[in-house]
Amino acid sequence: MADEQPYQNPTDKLPIKMLNDRLLVQVGGGEGERRSSGGILIPATAQMGKRLAWAEVVAIGPNVRSIEAGDQVLFNPEDRYEVEVRGDDYIILRERDIHAVASPRLDEGSTGLYL
Repeated sequence: MADEQPYQNPTDKLPIKMLNDRLLVQVGGGEGERRSSGGILIPATAQMGKRLAWAEVVAIGPNVRSIEAGDQVLFNPEDRYEVEVRGDDYIILRERDIHAVASPRLDEGSTGLYL
C-alpha cells in the first residue's frame, strides 16, 4: 500500500459527452435576488408560483434535434438534475423538458417573439 495514489475525480481531466437527448445547461446568476421591470428588488426567498427559468445550453447529446450549444432554453426549474463540473454548477435536462428556444439563428417568422 506504499504506492497508493490519492483519489482523483475522473471529470477533472476527461472530456464529457452528453448522451441521447440530454442537454447540459447553465443558469445565469438569476436564482438570487432579482428586479422587477418597475425596479422593485425581489429577494431570493420570495415565493414565486410555477415560474419557468432561462438557461444557456453548454452541450447537447447526439439525438437532440432542434437545439444547439449557445441557445437559450426555457424550462421548469423543478424538473432538473444538478451537477457540478470543475467547480461550476450545471443542470441536465431532456430535450422534451424544454418549453421554448431563443436564438439568433431561428427564422424571423418562427415565434413572433423577440427577447
